[in-house]
Amino acid sequence: MAKYVIKKSTDGQFYFTLRADNGEKILTSEMYKTKAGALDGIQSVMTNSPDDARYERKISKAGKPYFVLKAANREVIGSGEEYSSEAARENGIAAVKAAGLIAETDDQAK
Repeated sequence: MAKYVIKKSTDGQFYFTLRADNGEKILTSEMYKTKAGALDGIQSVMTNSPDDARYERKISKAGKPYFVLKAANREVIGSGEEYSSEAARENGIAAVKAAGLIAETDDQAK
């Protein structure tokens, strides 16, 4: 089952990853100062992930395709991994669209 996993970083900030049904990480959030901020970020993914216009398709410095999911205000919510091809990146975006609305939250930052 797809899930959002909330964690606390070593510097005390919070972040989440969205994992697909197979456990693969498909989106990593920005860092948040509070757990409430991370929860708001998850809500923003749920709101924005179905909209293709919210995905910015990019190429890394290493020449690998990846994507960034942005909110309506153009703030970055999270980004995908680097992919081996543009087609693989599109599959990653499709996975976020599919999982974004149905994923449960697993709070590991307790």
